[in-house]
Amino acid sequence: MMELGLTFPLQRLVRQAPPPALGQGERRYCWDLHVIPLRGRRSLLAVHCASRYAFVLYDVPLRQWADVIGLFQVGLCDSLAAAGLPAGEVDAYRQRAGEPALTRTHGRREVAFLNRAWEDVLALELLLDVGQQAQPALDAAVNARPSRCAGEEGRAPAAARIRRML
Repeated sequence: MMELGLTFPLQRLVRQAPPPALGQGERRYCWDLHVIPLRGRRSLLAVHCASRYAFVLYDVPLRQWADVIGLFQVGLCDSLAAAGLPAGEVDAYRQRAGEPALTRTHGRREVAFLNRAWEDVLALELLLDVGQQAQPALDAAVNARPSRCAGEEGRAPAAARIRRML
């Protein structure tokens, strides 16, 4: 099962009671999701727990937040396609992962790395394209930065780590 951990601010936004802490999933199928302000607009930040690969969806309207799972799935496919991953690999990953389920975030370290990804997004905010929701240039720049992540030693670009995992 693909686990989508919702931060407390995102739980409040989507009026979701605290979901269960499943924590049984394999880390390669776990993501943490957060609502962040970018230029005064509510945006989705999704961070892969095992690689720290991140993507942003800018200026998400309230009606789209109602289906946070669908929002995530569209963002995931768009981001990985823009990163150059073949559609077949992305589809195979999603099939192996199974149906997405909402959970609590996946741990203190993972949330700390989510916050680091948010800092990277803010540092590279000049790449934000306010004319579209998907942010391929911003995603690419954030994921090209050497970073640390939970479960791996040393620093490496998140884009390289997720390619190995898919």
